[in-house]
Amino acid sequence: MAEEAKKSRGAWFREMKSELKKVTWPNQKTVVKNTGTVLLCSLLIGACIWIFDGVAYSLIQAVLSLFQG
Repeated sequence: MAEEAKKSRGAWFREMKSELKKVTWPNQKTVVKNTGTVLLCSLLIGACIWIFDGVAYSLIQAVLSLFQG
């Protein structure tokens, strides 16, 4: 049983190594460009959520103030 686990573990690592050799890794320029794109999109989405949250909070406060006499 333990012998089979060792064989399958070894086979898994060999297969992983051979698959990683097939990967086309991006160059530094592509990585920097993609990282910038991700950061910009994250900031834009964060700003949209922040604005929506502020507007929703203001609307809820306005509605609640109507009912507090």
